[in-house]
Formats: sequence, C-alpha cells, structure tokens
Amino acid sequence: MNRLNILVLAGGPSAEREVSLMGGKSVAESLRRLGHRVTLVDIRPEDLSALDAPGIDVVFPVLHGTWGEDGQLQAILDRRGLAYPGSGPEASALAMDKAASKTAFQAAGLSTPAWQVVSAWSDAIAATELPAVVKPIDQGSSVDLTIARDPVPLRKAVESVCAAYGRCMIEQFAKGREMTVGVLDQAALPPIEIVVHGHEFYDYQAKYFDDSTEYRVEPPIPAAVRTELQRQSLAAHRALGCRDFSRVDFILQDDGRPAILEVNTIPGFTSHSLLPKAAAHMGLDFGALCQRLVELAMSRSATAKGTGVRKRAAC
Repeated sequence: MNRLNILVLAGGPSAEREVSLMGGKSVAESLRRLGHRVTLVDIRPEDLSALDAPGIDVVFPVLHGTWGEDGQLQAILDRRGLAYPGSGPEASALAMDKAASKTAFQAAGLSTPAWQVVSAWSDAIAATELPAVVKPIDQGSSVDLTIARDPVPLRKAVESVCAAYGRCMIEQFAKGREMTVGVLDQAALPPIEIVVHGHEFYDYQAKYFDDSTEYRVEPPIPAAVRTELQRQSLAAHRALGCRDFSRVDFILQDDGRPAILEVNTIPGFTSHSLLPKAAAHMGLDFGALCQRLVELAMSRSATAKGTGVRKRAAC
C-alpha cells in the first residue's frame, strides 16, 4: 500500500478516555513505523476541526464508550465521506446498548445471561437472585460494574448506576471462566482466557494496569468448545451488523456452555489488549494488524467511490 495520510483519533469524552489515549498513541506509532504520515488528535465532540484537514486518506478511531464508539462519531465520519475501519453507526449503537444487543443475540439463537433494565430501585428488585451483575447499559471497560452478592450491595449498586446514567442493567451472574474471541475480517481469532489475580473480576484496573492479569491464548479447552466459541463470536458479530473487527466477551460456564456478555466494536489497542494478542498468535503483529484495518477501510472507500456512493458533506 502507498504511503497514506492517516488521522488517528483518541481521547474523547467518555470514562474510558485514559485508555483511549494510550491506545491511540500505540496505533499512531505503529503506523508511522510503517511509513505512513500520521496525525494523532485528542478529539472532542465540540471540536471537530481535525476532520477538516485536507488530504485525509483514512481516519482511525481508537475511542471507547460514549460518542466515540456508540455510533455518533461514525455517523459524522460517514456524513463527511471519510474512510475509517470498524463498524458503522447502526452496528456501533446497537453494540453499545447492552440490552438491545442481548435481544439481538437471543434472536440469533445465541445464549446470553438473563437480564432486566431498571431506572430506579423497587421492592421487586429485592427478589433478584444473587449474585447478580449491576452495570450501566452503555459503558465499556467494566466502568461502574458491580457483582452484588448480598441485598445491601445490590441496592447500593442499582441506585448508584441509575443516578449516574438514568437506568441500569441487572444481569444474572454466570459462573465460569472469562473468555474473549476476536473477529478480524469475518474470521474468528483464537480464544483467550482471562485470569485475574487480586481482583474479584476483570475490572478496569485489571484490564489496563495490573501486570499480574494472565492472558492465555488457546487455553486448555476441548476442541469442540473452541470451535463453538469461535462460531458464536462470528454469529454475534454478524447479528449486530459489525464489520472489519470486534471482540466478543464470554463466560464459559462450568457446564461447558458459552454465555455471551457483549460485543466490543472498538476493542483496546494497548499492551494489555486482547484483539492484538490474538492476532499476534496468528502471526499478525501489532503493526500488521493496524495496517490490515487501514486496508479494509481503504478497500471499502474504493468500492464506494466506484459506485458513486461516497460523497463529501459538511457535518
């Protein structure tokens, strides 16, 4: 591929801003080493001036959570006719809405833990089977997630999340091993098992900063289970209408059945991140992974140009 003018977007307004900045720096450095002209921008909804720069070939979003991953930024890029890797606005919005995405999983015949959405505490919630998982509907990286094992923590978590976000999800706790499967260009990558130490679950700190967290690529599981994890990851990716890449998170339950938790349309790009680890296991190092995503965006852009669909419009 020729030397390209690539705009890497990071930062943003969400609670995952810090890890986005780290990932954006890693992507920008890797693309520069490949010879591309790269501009790294800490983007904000109130300042989109970076998108006005002339000669942008590809925009590479490394944003997580609100605005950057939920379809809002993707809609802006589409309206401006800018090529970018990853899912479009509709799939991004669907994946970010945990309740809507779980409904889509069920419609596709995939197993996901039972859930309910509430906007305030009620006496009916007190009857919830414990332990239960309480979390925002539209946040990532386990932000404000609680595993409630007793009634008092359950109520405290529900009231806290509802106060902060307006509503929350109460999800049946699935006991088992934490697994994740990356999807790259319509192919499922090897499963990775996540083993945490000193944390109750794979929380924000364990994800990005704790070097004791173990990532076991190709963990010891039966071949049939591996195949099923990969099958379901592709099915979940497609059920939401995702494209190019994603990461599907599972609990491999004690009875050997996978339970899908969510799909991440812009998974992390840090040294701790899982999609790059799985790709590296397949011989695609971090730089090659970034290059492949750029190529997917350019290929889609070229196709759109050929059909006269791609148009540049002011946002």
